[in-house]
Amino acid sequence: MLLFAARRLLGAIPVLVAVSILVFAFVRLLPGDPARLIAGPEATEPEVIVVRTQLGLDQPIWTQYVLYMRRILHGDLGRSITTNQPVAEEIAQRFWPSLLLASVSMAWATVVGVGLGVLAGMRHNRWQDKTSMVLAVSGISFPTFWMGLLLINLFSVRLGWLPTGGFDDWRSLIMPSLTLGAAVAAILARFTRSGYIEAASEDYVRTARMKGLPEWRIVWRHALRNALLPIITMAGLEFGALLGGAIITETVFAWPGLGRLLVDSVAYRDYPVIQALILLFALEFSLISFVVDLLYGIANPEVRLS
Repeated sequence: MLLFAARRLLGAIPVLVAVSILVFAFVRLLPGDPARLIAGPEATEPEVIVVRTQLGLDQPIWTQYVLYMRRILHGDLGRSITTNQPVAEEIAQRFWPSLLLASVSMAWATVVGVGLGVLAGMRHNRWQDKTSMVLAVSGISFPTFWMGLLLINLFSVRLGWLPTGGFDDWRSLIMPSLTLGAAVAAILARFTRSGYIEAASEDYVRTARMKGLPEWRIVWRHALRNALLPIITMAGLEFGALLGGAIITETVFAWPGLGRLLVDSVAYRDYPVIQALILLFALEFSLISFVVDLLYGIANPEVRLS
């Protein structure tokens, strides 16, 4: 197990290096000149050249990349071009609101999604199954921005129960988490239903019923446990996507998370922040993939990590 963990963690290094190269090159293909944006529209060309030199953007791209990676290896993510603040501090300020929103959204979506999926699988082709799948399809089909605006109109404008946006207290979490987790719950419900139906048709489930085991034990200890692998995989991918910055949701609800920071950074061509955020997202997906592989062995001891 330790060898597997070490191999997986080391395998993430070339992925992060490749991501850093691609992002470093692509952000410089974006239209617009950050030196011009910082100097202002009325700045003269010599003034823009001075700003470009101060930012190091006048050097060859490979020289810029080598210097960037050298700073990364020393734990320095650089400074924001627009705010002149350390990139690490800006990301740290936005990371915890994003982590809180993603965790709350994922928690309720997992409970509701898996619960609906099990109910639909147990009542296959009955009204409970059809109702659950209608809800699941609705959750996937509704555009995120439309659902967010609908919730704001209902609970903030008409009823006045919840704040329209921002991050003040626990009430600020309700509408963004509902908006963000709706599609995740729907996807997990569909995966759980299909996995449960397939597992419930196996011989070991029929044997358990012939032995007279309680239905709850058959559901949770036999059918659902063997259907968990695809559910864990999808849950891991969805949680990584949520941590990667829910751009639309954070924009609609003015949530101070990583998604809005990425949008603002792209608008101002803030290269250091963009690069650091993409590297962070890649690292998150690598770590989540590693945790998912470990959970395979916990969910099903027959799975051997090699």
